[in-house]
Amino acid sequence: MSMEIEQRLKGTRKRAVFQELFMNSIHFPLANVFLELLIEGPRNYIREPDFYTIMVACLVQAYFLGTWQYQGKSRRFLGNLIAPAIYTVIEGLIEGARFFTAPHHLAYWGFALSIGLLQEINKKPSSYLSDVLTVLEHLIRTSILLVMYAIFEGMTESKYNSIGSFLSNDSHVFVAIVIPLLGLVVGFTNVIANRYLSMLQETAAQLKKYSEWLLGRDLLSAAITDANTLSLQRRERTVLFMDIRGFTSWSENKSPEVVVEMLNSYFEKAEQIWKASDVIKTKHTADEIMAVFPSEYGAIKAVVQLNQEISVFLKRFDLSAGIGIHQGYLVEGLIGSEDVKMYDVIGDTVNTAKRICDQAGGGEILISQEVYAKLETVVTAHEPRFLKAKGKSEPLKVFPVKGFKGL
Repeated sequence: MSMEIEQRLKGTRKRAVFQELFMNSIHFPLANVFLELLIEGPRNYIREPDFYTIMVACLVQAYFLGTWQYQGKSRRFLGNLIAPAIYTVIEGLIEGARFFTAPHHLAYWGFALSIGLLQEINKKPSSYLSDVLTVLEHLIRTSILLVMYAIFEGMTESKYNSIGSFLSNDSHVFVAIVIPLLGLVVGFTNVIANRYLSMLQETAAQLKKYSEWLLGRDLLSAAITDANTLSLQRRERTVLFMDIRGFTSWSENKSPEVVVEMLNSYFEKAEQIWKASDVIKTKHTADEIMAVFPSEYGAIKAVVQLNQEISVFLKRFDLSAGIGIHQGYLVEGLIGSEDVKMYDVIGDTVNTAKRICDQAGGGEILISQEVYAKLETVVTAHEPRFLKAKGKSEPLKVFPVKGFKGL
């Protein structure tokens, strides 16, 4: 689930392959297909392997270049030579030396080499060099049409078989001027679009990071897929609270910078454990951590590592933490005003878990009777204790965890 938002920002491999095909690999093959189609005629051309060979070649190239792009590998120069290489090998075996005398076949290599080289050099988006290379690439790319038109005229009209004779015709001069100018326009437009896209991607990445701080990766991804995920709903959850014992007195003679540095390390230790768990939501309040899990098993599994690593960390400061866990129904979702909302959990289950945590000693894990009833096979506990809790008419029956088995 956490990969959903990554795919939206980065895209899928399939999308990268199709983008590569239509924005690069198929350009010259299409021009070549229509050139040979007009020269040889539709019937003769369809019967020959040329069409099928060049189209398969460009599809193979698009697959590899798109996949490499998706994987973050820069092999643009090599990748742009895949299609002409396949086309040359297959058609060269069929046609022999005659294949290498055709000007459009040589042009394929010329465009592949020049575009591939420009793309290989262009590795720093949004730089001035990148802008220049992008414009130059589109100038060359649109020139495919001009070159193929000149080749067509030279093959069908012998009087236009040189550059000088081709440019002796006013209409040819018009085309020779307009097509490169259009290439420059397309290039500058692409530069503007790339800069805007880069800005949007950077902004989206920042918003993703900030949103993950508030919601967590999995919850954010779920909300992207289905907005109703964040709506207020009544659910059964397991709630864990952990609180540092003696924190207030410890922090009294410490500078705010030292206290914040310790807390950041404390939260970072816990975060590493949450990443490997199925936690739904975490919340930090001063030295207190609240974590919400979909089941009691997921919570106790995380607690095994949490208690061990946090105890070792806090011992360096002569501190310890108590943990309380309870399970029951609560309301979770976005809570707040029309303009400001926060994803939170509300209900007696949350309050009870907090009360249990308040009664836990340093290094102690207290679980409610409801949690223990479902975890008797994986948890060993000391004799139960009965706690007087604010807002409760009856004492809370809790079990101090002695050890774990089968986890």
